[in-house]
Amino acid sequence: MTDKPFTHKHWHSADGLALHFRDYPGGSGRPPVVCLHGLTRNARDFEALAPHIAGQGWRVLVPEMRGRGRSAYAPDPASYAVPTYAADLLALLAQERIERFVAIGTSMGGLIAMALAAVSPERFAGIVLNDVGPVVEPAGLERIKAYVGQGRSFPTWIHAARALAELHGETHPGHGLEDWLAMAKRTMTLVSNGRIAFDYDMKIAEPIFASDRAAVPPDLWPMLRALAGRPAVLVRGALSSILSAATLKEMAAALPGARTVTVPATGHAPTLDEPEVRAAIDAMLAEVR
Repeated sequence: MTDKPFTHKHWHSADGLALHFRDYPGGSGRPPVVCLHGLTRNARDFEALAPHIAGQGWRVLVPEMRGRGRSAYAPDPASYAVPTYAADLLALLAQERIERFVAIGTSMGGLIAMALAAVSPERFAGIVLNDVGPVVEPAGLERIKAYVGQGRSFPTWIHAARALAELHGETHPGHGLEDWLAMAKRTMTLVSNGRIAFDYDMKIAEPIFASDRAAVPPDLWPMLRALAGRPAVLVRGALSSILSAATLKEMAAALPGARTVTVPATGHAPTLDEPEVRAAIDAMLAEVR
């Protein structure tokens, strides 16, 4: 017997990587919920939300994208890109014989969901987009570039928590030390030399820095509009540097009936554990057929 509410499982990508996901069992007859994490994150981001949803009778899958957590690191850093992540997700859905699902995507996870919606909108039974949309604000992208892939490590969890507080204090001004410790344990891991390091391949940053800053960004609005007609929740942190209030308003217009939640005193990204967000997700799931 195990005290964990989930099972560790694996699937394989088209290029042969062993990728990891958490599988929270639920009742049959409903489409499962698939939680998709952000750029530098992993399955632990949903360690509170996933059992909450599973406790209501939903099967919940929480995949770790290549290069994160227990998933294999990619030999070619160029594969750390949304189209590859979407293809990896399709391979997971095929293995688990999932035709339709509810997607909950934070930041990069939301972009993965939108990319899949562009080619297979019929797969979506519902959608939650957390602090991400068709327009990524340049200031937020530059802020991500300032810390992603730096490879820092720390001697203790307290040191790690204080480093996160220094780095992200403006994003979560209400956090205390316990909150930063919780974030450290979600985003970092104990490595072989006894130090604590971020739980992702530092090479995920390479495609970001290699991108052409002068290039015209792709139009992602058709991807979002492909999700129209489904139960939806759109979440934004009031202090977000990634998703503007104006873009959130446009998104709500593109998805009539979508619930919108702006989390006060929070930047990129809300945890989805906030009471008002939980309430919106629960109400959305109640509409899924």
